[in-house]
Order: sequence, then C-alpha cells, then structure tokens
Amino acid sequence: MRHLLLLAALAPATVFAQSVEQTNLRYDEDWSLLRDVPREGWRQPKYVPLDDTGDAYLSLGAEARARFEGFGNNLWGDPPAPDDGYLWLRVMPHADLHAGPARVFVQGIAGYARGVGAGKGPADESGIDLLQGFADVRVALGGAGKLTLRGGRELVALGSERLVGIRYGPNIPQAFDGVRAIADIGPVRLDAFHLRPVAIGAGDFDDRTSTTRRLDGLYVTVTPAKDIGVDAYWLEYTNEAARFASRTGREMRDTFGLRFFGRRGDLGWNWEAMLQRGHFAGDHIRAWSLATETSWSFPQAALKPRLRLRANIASGDRDATDDSLGTFNALFPKGKYFGELSPIGPRNIINLHPSVDFDLGDGASLELVAARFWRESPGDGIYDIPGDIIRPAGGSEARHIGDQLEISVAWQATTLLSFAASLSAFRPGSYIRDTGPARTIHMVGAEAMLKL
Repeated sequence: MRHLLLLAALAPATVFAQSVEQTNLRYDEDWSLLRDVPREGWRQPKYVPLDDTGDAYLSLGAEARARFEGFGNNLWGDPPAPDDGYLWLRVMPHADLHAGPARVFVQGIAGYARGVGAGKGPADESGIDLLQGFADVRVALGGAGKLTLRGGRELVALGSERLVGIRYGPNIPQAFDGVRAIADIGPVRLDAFHLRPVAIGAGDFDDRTSTTRRLDGLYVTVTPAKDIGVDAYWLEYTNEAARFASRTGREMRDTFGLRFFGRRGDLGWNWEAMLQRGHFAGDHIRAWSLATETSWSFPQAALKPRLRLRANIASGDRDATDDSLGTFNALFPKGKYFGELSPIGPRNIINLHPSVDFDLGDGASLELVAARFWRESPGDGIYDIPGDIIRPAGGSEARHIGDQLEISVAWQATTLLSFAASLSAFRPGSYIRDTGPARTIHMVGAEAMLKL
C-alpha cells in the first residue's frame, strides 16, 4: 500500500488510475487510491471527497453493454426457435458511499432483450430494477485483521464461479439477498453467508427474493504464498420445488469442495473437487464433480501465446428408477460456462477443452478453442446451464454429445471502451443423433461495452 501511495504522489492521474482494477464486482474496486492525485475527466466522479479527512467519499460509475447473438440450428434444430437472433441491452449505474468503517453500495439495472424467439427468460430481461443494494461495516480484529459484516442484495462470486457466480456473460446477472460475514486474518479469508437468490421478473421493480431456494455456506481461502492458494468450502442448498427429469420434489444438498489454484512462473493451475450429498424427493443424493484448468504461457514468444487445457467431469444419474440421484447440481454457475456457445451445462458430462490465446498488441487478443463432450452416465440426459434438461436419456447408450469449435477476438480500445466478437460451431455426436434433431449449431456473437 505504501508504494501505491508514493506512486500516487508522483505520477499523473492518467497513469495511476490504471492501477485501480475495474472488475465485474464493482464494489471490490478501491477508488480511494485516487485521494492524493489530480482527478480529471471521467476520473472526477470516481473519487468525490465528502470531508476534509478523506474518510468519507463517494464513488460513482456505470457500465453499458449491447450484445447481439445469432443462432442457426440452436439446440441442434430442436423447437421452438432453432434459428434465432436477438439483441441484449443493459445499463448498470452504481454509487459507492464510504464513511469511515461503514459503506453503502447501490447498483441499478435496466436490462432488455429484443427479438428472443424462444421466449425471454430471467437471464434475458429484467426491466428497471435494483441489482445490488447493501450496507456493510468493517471491524478491526487483532493485528492487521478485519471483519466485514454485510446485509442486503449483492452479486456473489465464490472461487472460480463453478458453483456460485454472478452470471455476467448473459444479460441479467444473478443477485442474492441475505447476510455475509467476511473475516480477513493474515493469509486466511473466511466467508460465512445466508442467502436467497433473487427471482428475476420481466417488468420494472418486480425482482423478488426467492421463497423456494436458499443457499448457506462457509468458504475459506488460504494463500500461504504469493500467487498460490487453497479453497475449502461447504455449501448447503435447499430448493422446495426442484425438478430432475420428470420428477419434482424438495431438494436438500450439501456440497463439500476443495480447490487448488496458483501460478509459478509460466505455469498456472485451477483444480477443484466437489462432493454432493443430501436428499431429493425421498431419494439419496450421491453426486460429484472434478474440474481442472492448467495453463502454460510463453511471454517471450511472438504474440505471447498461452496454452490451456480444461478437463471436467460431473456425475449423472445411473438409474432413474432406483432410490439414489446421481446428477450433479452446479447450483448458480457463471454464465457462458464452456465458452460463448454453451448449449450444455456442467451436469452428467465429461469434457476436454484445449485452447490457445494470443496477445495481438494494442489491447487486442485472439483465442482459438476446441472442445469435446461426452455423457458421464448413459442413464441420464444432458442439461443446460440453469439445470433444465435438454435431452432425456431416450434409451440411447451413446456417450458422445458432440464437438465445439470457437474463435473469439477482443479489443480494449480505451480504458473505458471494449469490443468482442466470436464465431462458434457445435457438431452433434452419436447421442444427439440417436435422440432427435442433429444439425450443427452455428453461432455469432458481438458486443460493445462502456465501463466507467
């Protein structure tokens, strides 16, 4: 922190402001680092002092995004809208008020979808509503530790968002109502929470706390060394109206997880193991998942390529007629889970996902992706990211779901403005051919974002 303040005193605002990282969780941005530097242009509202000491200040910001997605043979040609093209529009202004150890953060949203042929869902449109609104207070602990107590509505991202994410890629993020206690003590961060997801309504000011779903948990992160960490967690999920295949009932599911992540030189890793136990409609839950991402960078080579291999497996149900449910539940995962084109989610799946990305210079990047998908269990179907079944088992013993190719480009044109585009194709495998329409999915995506 001391070296940042020194830099603030010596460097112009245009240089120092770049060290304040803009994130998808806007409440994590610390614009108080601009306290002692000149603020010009768009940086003026990022830090507005409210007293002479600098302990009270207001930070204002916003982001606006327009995204087009066009599909040919969506869901391999299944109705109701295999050929679809729509425009997502959203604006999310926010205000962050700090007064000593207390703060209030508010973020609104105006989110609309135009031209969705299959019908708008909660990830498409929300109208005008409150996306986040919470208050918290920081309490000093012994040494350099601190405890943050928070209550209200907020976006929550745990770990790499495989189980609890903010759903940033689609149009409407997933918020939660509830309380959190976050303790930071040296290399240990402890996050305890009692949350209910927000049920999104399509009209204005009609988003409500879910009365059927609840998420409680304890999430611990230990970072014993720079760039190396371990997560251990327990999540308790309850859904009073859960649905698996053709059955509906009460679901109580505990998830126990362990995650190893870090970087050493040019090698990076993010490996996670998850075990689920509980009950659904009187049946026992016996599910599990392993997810890995390993990367190797070549910063000295031309275009600075980075190779990545993701390998994932999530359990499926072996027998729909027995008293045990084996389908893994990914709870509230990040959107665009397997790339820009993600017709299937992390349930009853085996996936190999190699990719390479290049730094083209001047803020531009290119990524090439290939992926192959199989069913983990031939006794279960395949599911989308929210957890709805796309294709039932259908009597097919085939495991191969299909293969996906994708190319995407991104350009950070300025500090505030960015563009992205992608082309994707998903060729069906034997399981898809056995169970219904089996055309190759084609998708094009393009977006522009302004983030202040």
